[in-house]
Amino acid sequence: MTTVKTAARLGGVAAMAAMLATTSIANPAAAQDRVRWQMTMGFPSTLTALADTAPWVAEQVNTMSGGNMTLQVFEPGKLVKGTEVFDAVSQGKVDSGYVWAGYEIGKVPSSALFGAQPFGLEPMEMMAFMLEHGGQEMMQEIYAEHNIMPLYCGVISPEAAGWFTFPLESLDQVSGMRIRFAGLGGEVMQKMDAEVTLLPGSELFEALEKGVIDATEFSLPTVDEQLGFYKVAKFYHLPGWHQPSTNQYLYINLDKWNGLDESQQAILRTACTAGVAKSIARAEALQGAVLNTFTEEHGVTAVEVPENILLELQEKTDEVMAEFSEEDEAFNKVWSAMSAFKEEHKAWKELGYLPRDWMSRVDESE
Repeated sequence: MTTVKTAARLGGVAAMAAMLATTSIANPAAAQDRVRWQMTMGFPSTLTALADTAPWVAEQVNTMSGGNMTLQVFEPGKLVKGTEVFDAVSQGKVDSGYVWAGYEIGKVPSSALFGAQPFGLEPMEMMAFMLEHGGQEMMQEIYAEHNIMPLYCGVISPEAAGWFTFPLESLDQVSGMRIRFAGLGGEVMQKMDAEVTLLPGSELFEALEKGVIDATEFSLPTVDEQLGFYKVAKFYHLPGWHQPSTNQYLYINLDKWNGLDESQQAILRTACTAGVAKSIARAEALQGAVLNTFTEEHGVTAVEVPENILLELQEKTDEVMAEFSEEDEAFNKVWSAMSAFKEEHKAWKELGYLPRDWMSRVDESE
């Protein structure tokens, strides 16, 4: 009798174990400890299109994981400054951070290429390079040395070439100017003898208003409107030669990343890929209306940068890229890969789409 009861109990235990195993297979996240990570921001999440993708990505991660994965958003300065995200994640001071790649140019020169390249890849091209042409894998290899897993997690439309109190007609005008520029675009402007400084967005309006700087670039129209630059500078220069696309990443401490199972890693990858689509859709949806508001309501003149200036900037860009490539092996590898893809894609880009000014040509012909 005792043997029968014991066998029954063992059979019940076995059945329960089988049920739990089945549940774990059906929902792998249930078999893991819950993930509760900090996600510090490079920019305030209130900046439309530039940074509001991050909270959205965090929501998707929470939903897809059934609440088992949480990325708690911390605004810049709450844990670390926006320019310190790379170091904080690398050292494990924070679990993760959503940020533009490039502030770490001094330690990782190639990071600036992943953030933006002067006269480089536009949003769709950058998406193609990162997701389908080996860019993601290349970046992972470089950042692994710094204990970071970088996930491509956002891209926005071109930034403006800058706010000035006068229209640019010659690059001689920028010689000696105190101007805010970031990344490789800043390196190019230094070659034009500008006094380049890198100030956070929160300090730029006051710096312009008080004359601490003479001009600035920062982001695309929706963001620049929020920061109020149009109140102190009336000439808005386009196109954004220095950042044809601005690319954001979810930096994850590599030890934290390696502690996840495959399903959890897949959730983060999927959420970030969705974040890329979400951010470019939002960016493109909003810029036209804001640009019209600048010119029609705020007295701003939209200035198309003259071709002779763009050609000179291209020449200086080539010099900067050659210098960085000679000094840093990883930079050379990434820039060579991006340049090769750009050349390969050139014919399709030029022939596959209608000319950008097609609507204006049609209007003129009617």
